[in-house]
Amino acid sequence: MQQVPHRDARWVRAAYESFVGSAGLLEPDGIDPIVAASWQRSLRNGVDPDRPSAVTVAASGELDEYRSAHPLAGAMPLVRDLVGGATGDGLVVAVSDDVGRLLWVEGRGQVRSAVDGVGFVEGALWREDSVGTNAPGTALAARRPVQVLGAEHFARPVQRLSCTAAPVHDPAGGIIGVLDLTGGSAAGSHVARALVRATVAMVERELALRARGAADGGHAPWARDVAPDGDARTAGGASDRAPDLHLLGAPTLRGRRLSLRHAEILLLLTERPRGLSAEELAVLLHPGDLSLVTVRAEISRLRRVADGVLDGPLLAGSRPYRLARMLRSDVDTVRSRLRRGDVRGALSAYPEPLLRRSVAPGVERLREELEAEVRAGVHTCDDAVAVEQWTARDEGADDHTAWTRLVRLAEPGGPQAARARAHLGVLERRLS
Repeated sequence: MQQVPHRDARWVRAAYESFVGSAGLLEPDGIDPIVAASWQRSLRNGVDPDRPSAVTVAASGELDEYRSAHPLAGAMPLVRDLVGGATGDGLVVAVSDDVGRLLWVEGRGQVRSAVDGVGFVEGALWREDSVGTNAPGTALAARRPVQVLGAEHFARPVQRLSCTAAPVHDPAGGIIGVLDLTGGSAAGSHVARALVRATVAMVERELALRARGAADGGHAPWARDVAPDGDARTAGGASDRAPDLHLLGAPTLRGRRLSLRHAEILLLLTERPRGLSAEELAVLLHPGDLSLVTVRAEISRLRRVADGVLDGPLLAGSRPYRLARMLRSDVDTVRSRLRRGDVRGALSAYPEPLLRRSVAPGVERLREELEAEVRAGVHTCDDAVAVEQWTARDEGADDHTAWTRLVRLAEPGGPQAARARAHLGVLERRLS
């Protein structure tokens, strides 16, 4: 049985001091394997834990020119929409390129001053081989999402901070940058991890749709466009039209009931416009081993089901499998309403978690990401009714940030404010 890594601050600090004090001779047992491997790389690269190498900062003019031409420049409005509100909670949002240069660092207050003080600034080269273990640098080195909490940082000056980061991929699968949240304990939370992953997934979808549109003369094969207000529209101009695919409840395709497996496959393919191989689908569909024969058989059955519902083929090819047409889902409806700032409408379109009965690893990740997107919309909206609707749901019942926001938005002295304060008091006593 794999050992569960310790994330307790005192345990981590003791393991860190033993590792550094022995010059790496004492293995960091019980530590997150990603962090332990990063400590070892940091030591081999000669990073001084007390005085990490000075970071290189690009000149302002050069940085402006470089980042304006970067592929992620066009996605920054989406990043700000989804995680910009988090900066008000003592977090800094940062985006780097594929070599670790920080292109955008946005936030305010004490946390912004703290990250500025350790050189976490726009233009700085924040790589693992110069500053040691840190979420954006280690995410690049490990090529996967990373969360680094306090003393898990290799450089002592950074150990008062926590951070969560994930690589951003282009439509061909290459890493073009990293999205990071840095701050206090909130930056190392489960919510931060889900929010970063959800935002990266949406950015990658946006990049894939743009690339597909460019390859087809400016129009994606499923005739999807993005309106100035961020809403998804069809070529005919319809906005927020009825979904073809329902995944937030009993799964259906154009009104026909789908098996859970077929709904899982369609969800995964709608989220990956460039397609998925049979091997990738097998990994995303089953927590254990799923044979390629089983995957191909399910795809064959799904083709037959779709042929009886749609005019024309639904799936194109098999290397990889991908959708031959746009399928608008109720997940798209939720996201388009969030992009417009219609949080109340998004909640009405989100009656329950995404394919709640599914245990497919790929679906569980997408379910977590969608919940994080909705939660982020609630946390930044000014609609007291929407916030109250969220707190009345299972997902929002213990959401301290949402209850705090409801206290601020509710009419002073009214029953809504009184109820919110009472529940917030219960939560705070429980947390303490």
